[in-house]
Amino acid sequence: MNDDNENEEDGNENTYVKLISAEGDEFYLQRQIAVSGSETMRAMLEGAGRFRESEESVVRFPDITSHILEKVVQYLQYKVMHSNSNSRIPEFVIEPEIALELLVAANYLSC
Repeated sequence: MNDDNENEEDGNENTYVKLISAEGDEFYLQRQIAVSGSETMRAMLEGAGRFRESEESVVRFPDITSHILEKVVQYLQYKVMHSNSNSRIPEFVIEPEIALELLVAANYLSC
């Protein structure tokens, strides 16, 4: 195996993580955001047990629907974008219809 290709693959593949919802929809999230924003994803992607997710950079969530996983991704990006802000932080809008389902997902993901 060529070392140049290996380094190139590591740089491309490990920059983003593919998150797959219950319906099979795919969402891409920067690996650093996933690891810093969710204890569950950190364990899957960096755990000592070498989970399949850490090798493939793919995390499947068979119990989280697409619209909820999309909102989780939005929140994790929002959290990183505003974490060191000195100005007024805009409200992260959560529709009342999805609040309970989102709470369950956030609890599972520890984010």
